[in-house]
Amino acid sequence: MSHREPLGASSGEPVATISDPAPWNGAGSASLAEFAAQHGLRQSAARPKPLAYVKALWQRRTFIWNLASAKTAATYSGSRLGQVWQILTPLLNAGVYYLIFGLLLGQNKNIHNYPAFLITGVFVFTFTQRSLSAGARSIGNNMSLIRALHFPRATLPLAYVIMELQQLLISMGVLIVIVLITGEPPSLQWLTLFPALVLQLIFNIGISMMVARLGAFIQDVQQLLPFITRTWLYFSGVFFMIAERVDSITKHGHHWIGRIFEANPAAVFIELVRFALLETYHKDAAKYHLDHGLMWLYAVIWAVVAFVGGFWYFYRAEERYGRG
Repeated sequence: MSHREPLGASSGEPVATISDPAPWNGAGSASLAEFAAQHGLRQSAARPKPLAYVKALWQRRTFIWNLASAKTAATYSGSRLGQVWQILTPLLNAGVYYLIFGLLLGQNKNIHNYPAFLITGVFVFTFTQRSLSAGARSIGNNMSLIRALHFPRATLPLAYVIMELQQLLISMGVLIVIVLITGEPPSLQWLTLFPALVLQLIFNIGISMMVARLGAFIQDVQQLLPFITRTWLYFSGVFFMIAERVDSITKHGHHWIGRIFEANPAAVFIELVRFALLETYHKDAAKYHLDHGLMWLYAVIWAVVAFVGGFWYFYRAEERYGRG
């Protein structure tokens, strides 16, 4: 039986053979990173520079707002009253707190217009409380979206905080009506409501990004947050006058504890909103020499520290979200 000779064998030419592919790793071979660099390839989910990251977020501002609006609508779509629950939920909470703290525990004795005082505290604290809870689940609840599309992951906690902001704006409309009904006169002081809420929004975005990263990798965070925020609620002057409590603590010689109460970020934002809307509260707080200017300083510091720290902490893990 004759055998076919390799091409070129009879003519004395060298035989062309297919060489084995070079290994990706090992001695004498380029690494995957070097190979990608040589051919102009880049990682699809690579973390961009901070400024480029911020620019990408700004370019998606319409998407963030629309995503928040869609989630707000979907939250109450299954209930008969629908969007009305955005108003009813904080009002019902305030009613329960008034029954317990105002009537049963007598916290309303030294505070003029206690209903408006209490509802203001509940609405403002709820904004921070819900922003924290929403931020913790913003990554875990959107894993399919994260794994399917490439976009700045900070879009998600931002959208959740904007969703809570939309609900807060409705609550503020209701609060202003309550304030007027309870006898508080409108004044130029009301204009300070806007910068107070802007600072709180900045603060909420920062802490929401912090818990978003924690919640993405530690599932227990979502279970712990309700206990943390409930404890925070009782120390934030929602039901009592923070200036009175600080004065009492300071008189007993515990100055540093008084300063902690006073600098509590949730209490700071509540105080600023009360000062903006409640003229009667000015008289109550004046008895305890509350430094209103110091409250603004605390608010600015908390907003800047939380936002910068939260953004950087979340940004550093940009490449890890959706993996595992």
